[in-house]
Amino acid sequence: MNEVVMFFLLFIIYAFLGWLMEVCITLVNSHKFVNRGFLIGPYCPIYGYGCLLIIILLKDYMDSPVVLFFMAIIICSILEYMTSFVMEKLFNARWWDYSDKKFNINGRICLETMLPFGILGCLILYIVNPFIVSILEKIPSLALTIIASILLIIFIVDNVISFNVVSSLKTEIKKAEADQTEEITKKIKAILSRKSILHKRLVNAFPHIKTKNEFLIEIRAKIDSKLETLKRK
Repeated sequence: MNEVVMFFLLFIIYAFLGWLMEVCITLVNSHKFVNRGFLIGPYCPIYGYGCLLIIILLKDYMDSPVVLFFMAIIICSILEYMTSFVMEKLFNARWWDYSDKKFNINGRICLETMLPFGILGCLILYIVNPFIVSILEKIPSLALTIIASILLIIFIVDNVISFNVVSSLKTEIKKAEADQTEEITKKIKAILSRKSILHKRLVNAFPHIKTKNEFLIEIRAKIDSKLETLKRK
């Protein structure tokens, strides 16, 4: 039980640190605060899952920083790719798109985002995780269990509310896609922004979100453009 509690707390801590990093990057780039992530609370689960996978699967590779670096890239890249794929299937929308980046795979992952995974993996195992664990180990077991229980309840409630909010996005997508235009996403964002503060937060958190149909339209347009260029040559 203590091990389960410890892993859950590490998951929440890394999910929060990932959220904080995303917020800081957005703050630097757009000069405004944006509550990043799929959930309402200050955490991005994908970072929590990624860090736990690194801690559990790569602890035996700590003697070889180079191997650890590349293994972290592979694990986190697979996680990001699968997360993008599953969320697209569930909600019929592309939440992020790296199609314009060099060396991307289906627009879901790209070299620009993959390399930092390796650096973060090394930082986590060599510096961050030992520091966090040393602090958690100083807290009484009962206190850790109580804290973890409260956080778990909050996390579950957040997931339920957020899933309902995102489900309304899927409903609006189905309605809007009947138009078969390239302005589908703009229409949906406008509708969601008027619904509630939670819907508006989702739009702000994923400014580059696209419906699956609009994404396919853009891909077809790029292919047609390249074919036209080749014909001219």
